[in-house]
Amino acid sequence: MSDHREEFLAGDRPDDVALFLAESYVSDDRLEQFGERVDDGVLIVVDGERGRSAFQAATGTQAMEFAKSAMGLEGVVDDDLAGGQCPEAPTDETHAIQFVFAFAEEQNEDVGGIYAEGDVIHAYAQCTCGTAFSDRWTVADT
Repeated sequence: MSDHREEFLAGDRPDDVALFLAESYVSDDRLEQFGERVDDGVLIVVDGERGRSAFQAATGTQAMEFAKSAMGLEGVVDDDLAGGQCPEAPTDETHAIQFVFAFAEEQNEDVGGIYAEGDVIHAYAQCTCGTAFSDRWTVADT
């Protein structure tokens, strides 16, 4: 795992975003210049503005619009950000994740709940079946 991804998952890069793009969704070898090759694609950690622009270029959707649409359904995004489990997949079937958009939010005791427990990773995923879903966790849980 790259230093950038480790730092991001530890909550140490709150101004950055992480993008996972499945090889089956985007087949551009140039992406490896900007991120790290993972089993099924490329994972990129970059500053927020560049990351949101890269997300829109790769998916045709604005990052925060996508996040808002995915918030309505909870699922499981892998804690390494390179996959997940679609909540619409039957228990005997696996769906593939096309892309993930994630950001970290620093601990905020005033908000309470999960945010009082520590830094929080917000992750939003799109499945091959078209389902968009979200997951979040404290960095202490990974």
